[in-house]
Amino acid sequence: MRTVVAASQNKHKIIEIEAITKAFGMHIISRDEAGVPNIEIVEDGITFEENSYKKAYEIMKLCGEITIADDSGLVVDALDGAPGVYSARFAGKDGDDKANNDKLIGLLANVPFEKRTGRFVSVITMVFPNGEKIVARGEVEGHIILEEKGPRGFGYDPLFVPLGYDKTFGEFTAEDKNKISHRANALLELERQLLCREQE
Repeated sequence: MRTVVAASQNKHKIIEIEAITKAFGMHIISRDEAGVPNIEIVEDGITFEENSYKKAYEIMKLCGEITIADDSGLVVDALDGAPGVYSARFAGKDGDDKANNDKLIGLLANVPFEKRTGRFVSVITMVFPNGEKIVARGEVEGHIILEEKGPRGFGYDPLFVPLGYDKTFGEFTAEDKNKISHRANALLELERQLLCREQE
């Protein structure tokens, strides 16, 4: 079992990543478990890729272990890609899901359903102590609705209906969401790249 340090302090993300990586032979431990100091990494990149790499690299420097970081968010076409990398702090306060959802609903109030398209994006970066890195991007397309539905998930999940479904991620079980989510797709791409690396 390969031990990998998670740069994220978001327990929801760690749970989702761990649920998927178990099948890949990867055991995720938290920053705390790895003895990493509780420092805040400023996410000042303009892309998911930049933020994901910065988080993984900074934590890897502190612990000397393989580190994995995820940067993810919601990209809405009618809002020119917003909230994007600012998804967690869209309404001003980091991690305030209710305020973020309310702001999104307000901005899309006059946009017809067929134009409320968007996608969840997840970029996962794995950084190795030798400087090597693997970058994996995953997406899931869908529509945004204007009323929260479903008690599960977090973030924008109660507003996002993935293509081909008639319910939001907030109505999915964790197991079902992990089969089609942006993070699941990014982790599958990560696994593909890890397999290629091992075969080189």
